Amino acid sequence: MRLLKKKTDIHFMEVRRWAYIGSLVLMLLSVVVLATRGLNFGLDFTGGTLIEVSFPGSADTELVRDNLRGAGLSDAVVQTFGAASDIVVRIPPRSEADSSAEISTVVLQALQQGVEGEVVMRRVEFVGPQVGDELAEQGILAVVYALIGIFLYVMIRFQWRFSAGAVAALVHDVLITMGIISLLQVEFDLTVVAALLAVIGYSLNDTIVVFDRIRENFPRMRKSTPVEVIDASLNQTLSRTIMTGLTTLLVLIALFIFGGEIIHAFAFTLIIGIIIGTYSSIYVASAVSLELGVSKFDLLQVEKEGAEVPDAKP
Repeated sequence: MRLLKKKTDIHFMEVRRWAYIGSLVLMLLSVVVLATRGLNFGLDFTGGTLIEVSFPGSADTELVRDNLRGAGLSDAVVQTFGAASDIVVRIPPRSEADSSAEISTVVLQALQQGVEGEVVMRRVEFVGPQVGDELAEQGILAVVYALIGIFLYVMIRFQWRFSAGAVAALVHDVLITMGIISLLQVEFDLTVVAALLAVIGYSLNDTIVVFDRIRENFPRMRKSTPVEVIDASLNQTLSRTIMTGLTTLLVLIALFIFGGEIIHAFAFTLIIGIIIGTYSSIYVASAVSLELGVSKFDLLQVEKEGAEVPDAKP
């Protein structure tokens, strides 16, 4: 039991300069990748038609692609979905003359060729290009509004130096996560936007726990420097940070492996975001607050004059 209660004494802030360099390099690389490769936008943003079909047996994706090319749909994307007999066909926006009903009919006829048994169409979704543009704009605004709201919340609850550190960590997390998504060309759809917002919430929660402990330790460790106070706070919350991160990652890895292809992008984004968010709560949020000059005087409450003076008795 004593081994479990042994306190860690890691000097996190001693290597914060190297952490700055690593974070800046990753952020710059992410910007370069996003500028050169861009995001692999899904139908939610580009518009188009999504058709889910079920084959009587195991689906031959190569045969499906050949049949679609023969039907004039060479730009269609074919993916397995769940069971081996289920596939999803994604078709980019066509001319206005081609309705989703007509496209789905052409796809179903093409997929039926060379297949014994009936190919069943389960779902058809259509998103217009204009709607896709609006969703892209709203997704970006959702992230921006979340960052602004977080800045104000942390500033009110703590102090503006902590607020700047928290927002810097969140921008760091979102930018690097999007850079990895762009590098690997993971399909960027509304589920990925939801995952990014979840990453912001998770990273903020981790950061708030650390900031709460820093605020508690400043009055307790009056003779210690801000570096010592922050290091002590990080060590005290380290076990909680590791256990929370590991248990969350176990669930997400299970979702990524067994959840099917349709949820891969969502789970992958959360996995990357949580790993980066755990790092940023230590070496970005806390370190930036330290560089901005946070001290115990920033957390002291100003007492009103005469508030503690007892009433004089006659």
